[in-house]
Amino acid sequence: MAVKIYTKEGCPYCAQAMRSLNERGVEFEEINLTQHKDRIDELISLSGGRKVPVTVEDGHVQVGFQGGG
Repeated sequence: MAVKIYTKEGCPYCAQAMRSLNERGVEFEEINLTQHKDRIDELISLSGGRKVPVTVEDGHVQVGFQGGG
């Protein structure tokens, strides 16, 4: 299953989350909500809010980034 990560520009936690995915060798689709405002409703339906990053991996939705891998 594909991994998606919802981000916004200038978000340090988004950058850390993407770096962690890259270090793990995980291919992912970044959905930058600064550029794709039309996908904000998609984010809200997944996570219940507007906080980023939101990572969807194997059907599991993770809101925020706590570090690790």
